[in-house]
Amino acid sequence: MRAEEFLIAHGMQPERIEPAECAPRFVAAMEKGLRGEEDGLPMLPTYLKADGRVPRAVPAAVIDAGGTNFRRALVTFGDGDYRVEELRKTTMPGVTAPDDFDGFIRYTADALMPLMDRAQHVGFCFSYLAVMTPDRDGCDPRFTKQVKISGCAGRHLCGELAGELARRGVTGKSFTLLNDTAAVLLGVSALLDKDSYDGILGLVSGTGTNTCCMLPLSAIPKLGGGEGKMLVNLESGYMKDLPRGDFDRLLDEASNDPGRGWHEKMTSGAYLGELCRISLCAAADQGLISQCIRGVPHMDASQADAWCDGQGLEGLAESEADRVFIQTVCRAVFDRAARCVASNLGALLLLTGAGREGPACICAEGSLFLKSRRFRPALEKHLGAYADAIGRRFEFRTAEDTTLLGSAAAALLND
Repeated sequence: MRAEEFLIAHGMQPERIEPAECAPRFVAAMEKGLRGEEDGLPMLPTYLKADGRVPRAVPAAVIDAGGTNFRRALVTFGDGDYRVEELRKTTMPGVTAPDDFDGFIRYTADALMPLMDRAQHVGFCFSYLAVMTPDRDGCDPRFTKQVKISGCAGRHLCGELAGELARRGVTGKSFTLLNDTAAVLLGVSALLDKDSYDGILGLVSGTGTNTCCMLPLSAIPKLGGGEGKMLVNLESGYMKDLPRGDFDRLLDEASNDPGRGWHEKMTSGAYLGELCRISLCAAADQGLISQCIRGVPHMDASQADAWCDGQGLEGLAESEADRVFIQTVCRAVFDRAARCVASNLGALLLLTGAGREGPACICAEGSLFLKSRRFRPALEKHLGAYADAIGRRFEFRTAEDTTLLGSAAAALLND
């Protein structure tokens, strides 16, 4: 059996994901979420705006709490450029040893104290779960990614950080909380001439997968409507209405959160390598390739990306046929991931109306998007074909230090 036949037999062929079919499914899930229906995407309000020009020469103190790293810095925007000072990178509390919420807040205040005589505004990028509130705060934070911090129920991140700083004699500061996807959109767009684009979207495609966009309040029924626009965090990794195959189900069943995050498990760097390994182990069990793949206990996305080009297969492919089979399966997994994300972004073009009068700007970040040799070219190909079919245009834009810049931009734009 050839690799293409194997993929079809298990429902894993990339062609099952057609943006023309899947983008409307994404739109339906987005609209349900905007109405507050449980079976839709979360569509989380951020209570942030992205309109306007970020003030120049006004420093903002920023915190980036994400993954296992914790960063603080002082960010100042100039005319088309920016300056990052006092950058310090440490390990997140709760990584090397369990901690509690009060300890996390004290740690964050310790990091900010040396900057408080130079900044009035504080941007706090919190790349975990929290319920965003209209005062640009977040409550009930939930730390994930192996970060163990207890006692978070009912606690407010910015409010309690402000309280801790006040106990140290620092008062009168302005705080803004946001997540990493919103920070990417705000950070990249802060350096652009926004008038050159017909709409701005945000994409994180790395360890995880997520998107965000600006929507008029009138398009968010669960908030009761209103005037103006708001940045919405889709949490699009939770999309379920996509065709899955046998190995998607095996991966999901073995995960820490079975039944959740199906789109993310089909598209993100945290899962693509393992999805390739599971697929190839099944092929070995069927006698289609050698059993050598069984000696690989775990695969990350960068390893699978290399295998797409036949690199690193020494000792695993016993024949040229094995090599071709492995490459074909890995390429299919990455191509399907690109098709899924193209469907997500195509749906955002439909939902927001962006890309009609000029190109939509897709502010992008993440290790998969930036480093994979397979993913971005495939994404541009599939999204380009779909955008042409619906009469839209787009451009991907990236920048350095995006979460730091976005945290500063959020604080300065939303005071």
